[in-house]
Amino acid sequence: MRSSALPAVLALIAAIGLPLPSRAQTTPGAGPQGQSTQTPLSQDPGGAYTPPATPGPEAGKGKLFLSAIFGGTSQALVSGVHWRIYQDRADGSGNFPLVAESSETAPAITLPDGDYMVHAAYGLAAVTRRVTVNGNMVSERIPLNAGALKIIGMLGDTPIPANRLTLAVYVPERGGSEAKLVAPNAKPGEMIRLPEGNYRIVSTYLDNNVPASAPAHAGTPANATNSVVNAEVRIESGKLTETTVRHRASVVTLKLVNTPGGEALANTSFTVLTPGGDVIREMIGAFPSLVLAEGEYFVIARRDGQTHQATFTVQSNLDREIEVPAK
Repeated sequence: MRSSALPAVLALIAAIGLPLPSRAQTTPGAGPQGQSTQTPLSQDPGGAYTPPATPGPEAGKGKLFLSAIFGGTSQALVSGVHWRIYQDRADGSGNFPLVAESSETAPAITLPDGDYMVHAAYGLAAVTRRVTVNGNMVSERIPLNAGALKIIGMLGDTPIPANRLTLAVYVPERGGSEAKLVAPNAKPGEMIRLPEGNYRIVSTYLDNNVPASAPAHAGTPANATNSVVNAEVRIESGKLTETTVRHRASVVTLKLVNTPGGEALANTSFTVLTPGGDVIREMIGAFPSLVLAEGEYFVIARRDGQTHQATFTVQSNLDREIEVPAK
């Protein structure tokens, strides 16, 4: 990270981790909220940490020993922390110069005498401490009130492939305004390190039958379906929270036919709507397919200047053909 990024990091520390209401939510028609389990995060053993015996620093220099533990009574060292040490005084450009960096669990860093800011980053969780080096050995142990989140996407009882799911993680802004997006491209199964607190997950099931050039709503992928699940989780310090989000959707294939079970008529344009009249998708072809969340729908088929329509129901995990009779 460039030294100029420190103010943004400090702002993130101040803004993140505010509580959300502790209640489950779902998007209408999007299926049940996530289900979560928690297990302790692995740490490096070591108990009470004592800096290793090393030769004393040179004149005008000191040695800084760093380590991190999860908040609470734990004394085991936390691995996966990225350490950055900055000068405590900004340069002529207003930036705080980066003087040292390490990803070791317990780094020992020799520094010229002076004042510094130590920044410990554990994913999106971060702590900053000011230290003074003055020809001596300084030991700094930093508690991290942080945990981790792992998200698993399911369609019924079947895991959803990673390329068919987009995941975003939010925390609230100050003053109760709209939630703040902190992890826009989370991947299913990956460990997302976060400060302790409440979070909202938004999971969107993707339709791999739709070309990337297809129109989409602002802020959503081009092949996003209307199967969106919202889930709220709490991250606890030192624990891995594994959350399963379950989508309820199916693939439907549309056909305009002259008789029931007949051949699909080519050069037909279809518009799929909710019962309230909101357009879900517009498609052209003899038998286009799309993914729809469980629920009721209305379809309009247009061909040769004529309009035909039908209503249908989507049940989860029940792929089917929808015939629109050409009357």
